[in-house]
Amino acid sequence: LLSYLSFPCRYFRWWFKKTRIEKKSAFIDLLCAVPLQQIYGCPLGGIGGGTITRGWRGEFCRWQLNPGIYHYETVIANQFTVCLRCKGQTVYQQVLSVERPSTLQGWNWGYCGHYAFYHALYPRAWMVYELPGQNVVLTCRQVSPVIPHDYKDSSLPVGVFIWEVENGRDEDVEVSIMFSLQNGMGTKEDGSGGHWNEPFSFGKDGERVAGVLLHHCTPVNPFTLAISAREKAGTGVTHLTAFNPTGLGKEVWQDLLQDGRLDSPAGKSSVTEKGEVTAAAVCTSCRVPAGGHGTLEFALAWDMPCVHFGSKEKLHFRRYTRFFGSGGDAAPALSHHALMHYEEWERKIEAWQNPILENSQLPSWYKSALFNELYFISDGGTVWMEVPPDCSAKDLQGPGGACLSHLFPFLREYGRFAYLEGQEYRMYNTYDVHFYASFALIMLWPKLQISLQYDIAVTVVNEDVQPRQYLMCGQTAQVKLKNVVPHDIGDPGDEPWQRVNAYLMHDTADWKDLNLKFVLQVYRDYCLTHDSLYLRDMWPVCQAVMESELKFDTDNDGLIENGGFADQTYDAWVVHGASAYCGGLWLAAVCMMCKMAEMLGDADIQQKYTDILKKGKEAFERMLWNGKYYNYDSSGSETSSSIMSDQCAGQWFLGACGLDQGEFEVFPKSHVISALRTIFEKNVLGFAGGTMGAVNGMRPDGVPDTSSVQSNEVWIGVVYALAATMIQEGLVEEGFRTAEGCYRMVWERLGMAFQTPEAYREKKVYRSLAYMRPLSIWSMQLALERRAGWASAPPQPSQGPNHP
Repeated sequence: LLSYLSFPCRYFRWWFKKTRIEKKSAFIDLLCAVPLQQIYGCPLGGIGGGTITRGWRGEFCRWQLNPGIYHYETVIANQFTVCLRCKGQTVYQQVLSVERPSTLQGWNWGYCGHYAFYHALYPRAWMVYELPGQNVVLTCRQVSPVIPHDYKDSSLPVGVFIWEVENGRDEDVEVSIMFSLQNGMGTKEDGSGGHWNEPFSFGKDGERVAGVLLHHCTPVNPFTLAISAREKAGTGVTHLTAFNPTGLGKEVWQDLLQDGRLDSPAGKSSVTEKGEVTAAAVCTSCRVPAGGHGTLEFALAWDMPCVHFGSKEKLHFRRYTRFFGSGGDAAPALSHHALMHYEEWERKIEAWQNPILENSQLPSWYKSALFNELYFISDGGTVWMEVPPDCSAKDLQGPGGACLSHLFPFLREYGRFAYLEGQEYRMYNTYDVHFYASFALIMLWPKLQISLQYDIAVTVVNEDVQPRQYLMCGQTAQVKLKNVVPHDIGDPGDEPWQRVNAYLMHDTADWKDLNLKFVLQVYRDYCLTHDSLYLRDMWPVCQAVMESELKFDTDNDGLIENGGFADQTYDAWVVHGASAYCGGLWLAAVCMMCKMAEMLGDADIQQKYTDILKKGKEAFERMLWNGKYYNYDSSGSETSSSIMSDQCAGQWFLGACGLDQGEFEVFPKSHVISALRTIFEKNVLGFAGGTMGAVNGMRPDGVPDTSSVQSNEVWIGVVYALAATMIQEGLVEEGFRTAEGCYRMVWERLGMAFQTPEAYREKKVYRSLAYMRPLSIWSMQLALERRAGWASAPPQPSQGPNHP
């Protein structure tokens, strides 16, 4: 106890050394949280190549180009400007921004927000401008290549802006749109010197794009930005290679005002001096007839092909280099590809989204939440890397990974995928949380989920014997034990994949949920993919982690016990003895071991876990069922009878796999329904008037459990999982009502669009902005599809060799 009480001092000493002496970021910074800005809109870019987020007012305001590192900077020079000309005269010229900045005061700022509208449905967004007094409407459609089951274009670091012009005048109008961009991300590095711009033109298959390349030449992870427009009949593309974004900008404004075009100087710009910042602009123009329409198309691309993480030990190649090369000269080809293929991307996006959007039985808020929560797939500090060409199977497998026979060819084909636990919680592939979020990957990009699982499996069968001190308890233990699932695969400030378990709070070798969540995901993944090679590779790993888990069944009753500390994903909520959460996960994993053993013809293992399941089910019901729901734990403490919103997590996965009835029924159906109804009555309707989702813990008398900082929080991702469980069990209306509270709270009342946090409380205190877990909303969609008969049926047992 004294050791835990000294945690604040221990953490501060560690934090001071890390952030002030070593000048590195903390994996979790408890002292300097990212401030809430209610400004964000739909991010730009595919998966794993970095993202640039635009706000709902059109600003470029969040940058994640370096792996796992965010810059929350609004760069005022990054703008779209419109110029209207009639009969050879400019009649209107306006920056499409409500800002009135202290720089570029030679431009016409202060667009009236009353005449602009924003809509987002990830990966697309729309901004509508009704130009005051002009009888012209502009609609900017923003498109990123985030396309389910696509493993090429979905990796591209590009975004496209399609400007649709509606001319309501009774005369023709010449419309010019200028796209200006600063060289950099608005950080001090923009003025570090050595940066330069150059115009480019790129043609292929009879189609041409033109624009400006902005070379950002930093010592680590240099990159090139590209702004461009499509050249086609009736449109002209002009450019300004360089201008000073910190000055008045009069020369740029007057250039455009004069004739609706830019001067298009030839040649490269000069290289910036230290303290000097540079920017560029591209303009495209077309004539729109009276009462007619016109279209202008821009692309934004960024090329950072080869990256170092914080340790700078290894050079990593992004996924898109497989298709566009790693020489740092791909921006023109990326721009061309984006402008030539965005229509195809949109067709695929609409084919994916429209069946859901057109389903009148689904509420509008759900459609918004389902797609917009997917922003984190690309904007979660996400990296998608190629396996290096000189890498061998042994390099990937390590000393203990020879059993993973398909790991090397699979990762060679699909690469390695990682995303952060949260934009503030800097650990890649945090596994206890990914358990919830994984539904988005397995349903939309199943190869990335399987790739991630292979990486976890490799760490399971290997170990890291280096000792270190853990901050919460002060004790020292080795970084990673063999046959134990890691908490995460590393910190972007270090060397992910090579050094795992960046989480220093607890020694997670004693956590009770990690091993179980691996087994549950293996079978769930197989159910949805029917990938038998994957199942056979993972089978010995599943056996190893379950064997390791058996040591937590200290009384041999078939049910594991928690250790009297916060030894699971609720890492500040203490649990003693048998528990609804970990015990339920355990029984679900044991059930799936029986099923996999049956399918693979492993009779001995099947019998072993069948015997454990029989004992464990009896112990679980005897020790935790109280007639209405499953108690939080069996300790008999003051809070052991708390109603945990996540008590049916094991049933959630069983139902998702069709293993919730007949011979495989683990939890009595009547008990599951009763528990869910109790949670709905107490944790949902009894909390904040039923308007905020489900509180994690509720006392039977209707008062939130305040025994820990997490028990009286609402975890959005857990609520979506709970809603999915309700839908699976036929409580569809209750499921939607439960989830709706979270959506309304986050996206409407708190203004946290595209930064959904891990948690909030009744008094609107929140924690950990932009978090992984809410991707679990895709389990609601799976539950709905299963009810409608859309999803593939669970695979049937088939006899195989005794040892796969």
